[in-house]
Amino acid sequence: MTRLLLIRHGATAWNDTGRMQGRADIGLSPAGRAAVGCWRLPPGWDGARWLVSPLRRARETAVLLGAPAARVEPRLIEMDWGAWEGRSAAELRAAGELAAQEGRGLDLRPPGGESPREVMARLAALAAALAADPSPVVAVCHKGVIRAALALATGWDLRTRPPLRLRRDEALALRCLPDGRLRLAPPPLPLVA
Repeated sequence: MTRLLLIRHGATAWNDTGRMQGRADIGLSPAGRAAVGCWRLPPGWDGARWLVSPLRRARETAVLLGAPAARVEPRLIEMDWGAWEGRSAAELRAAGELAAQEGRGLDLRPPGGESPREVMARLAALAAALAADPSPVVAVCHKGVIRAALALATGWDLRTRPPLRLRRDEALALRCLPDGRLRLAPPPLPLVA
């Protein structure tokens, strides 16, 4: 089993205002850069292979964590929020656009976007590929990818509260299995010394 550490990118201006970023290629905010500058890998992850989402906010986070040569992995890209990109959940609820979709859990699909189940499928394919090499992997990605990882690891259907809550300065430790499943290796690991 290959150890995998998922780190969510640092904060952006859109995170600060609650807007759904999806595939929008937004960089870190000054506060996000400052926070990531204080992060360190938990013990036991030195020498790991590094992967990163193709989006700028994730790549900037990897550079600040000391991994400028992290390999870009397209399967780590954030969920596509389609027509909802740039809008907040509160705005979508007020307009009545989100209520009908929220109960669909893994099959929630924004207009023109991607479902969490599709994110899970690409993440499972990545986990299976990573399991072929036992050396550990650190991956900088997004909240939607981390939620998909939790769903794969626990059977969570996204209709209830997550089985585990991560702060932005915590990483999710998992184990990749050859069949694409993930296993939690709790607890969340702090990135701040």
